[in-house]
Amino acid sequence: MKINDALQICSQTNPGMVRSHNEDSVASEPGCGLVVLADGMGGYNAGEVASGIAVSVVAAEVNQRLSQASPASRDDATGEELGVKLLRENIQKANASIYNAAQSQPQYAGMGTTVVAGLFYDNRVVVGHIGDSRMYRLRGEVLEAITKDHSLLQEQIDGGMISVEDARLSKNKNLVTRAVGIDAEVEVEIHIHDVEVGDIYLLCSDGLNDMVENEDIQDTLIAMQRNLPLAVEQLIQMANDNGGRDNVSVMLVKVHGKFSEPVGWLAKLLNLFQK
Repeated sequence: MKINDALQICSQTNPGMVRSHNEDSVASEPGCGLVVLADGMGGYNAGEVASGIAVSVVAAEVNQRLSQASPASRDDATGEELGVKLLRENIQKANASIYNAAQSQPQYAGMGTTVVAGLFYDNRVVVGHIGDSRMYRLRGEVLEAITKDHSLLQEQIDGGMISVEDARLSKNKNLVTRAVGIDAEVEVEIHIHDVEVGDIYLLCSDGLNDMVENEDIQDTLIAMQRNLPLAVEQLIQMANDNGGRDNVSVMLVKVHGKFSEPVGWLAKLLNLFQK
């Protein structure tokens, strides 16, 4: 099954109930199975500039490259799959673009953004992220976070300094330890997960998970899994009903069928027609 037939993608971003403007950005490229979400930070409109650069660079570059090659093809020198390489390198490219803009234009000084991105191919998803925007997976009736925040709070949890329960009440929720565009270089955390038919993947900014308990997110996705656009609207509404203290962005990806990559002579034939 072609990737854009196998996946249903729905997304929405909202300023919330307190902020005057929206510093979140989202983008998707259904034809190559890519979804990207970014939560910007910085004074004036710098946060939305940073997040906009991030999703634009990643979406455009990955989509352009995969129009000419299979994401499952491997680099001759390293053996690394192209999909993994593209996700990492283009998040790093976005980092350089944001950093250089911040260095050269005073009004953008100090701007940065989180990024979480998923590239679906060959019945798997490659997840790349920096910061505290998250990806969750609903499989059956179990919701699980498949990214771990790059934040001071997460380091305190990992170090046993604070419990997960107490962390929800902490005032240090939004102190990220890694972000896109703050330094000249950044390390992208990459993981690969097998995908099953029926899975639903949720990408969100912290405006959702800070406002809505994971259990309530899980219950909403289970109840509304047959109507993804309504599920997106409901999750955003729940965040706003609970205070909406931040911008809130939600992307949902539902897997309707298998999407294995062609191999051998078939892959060569398809690649020939694409050129």
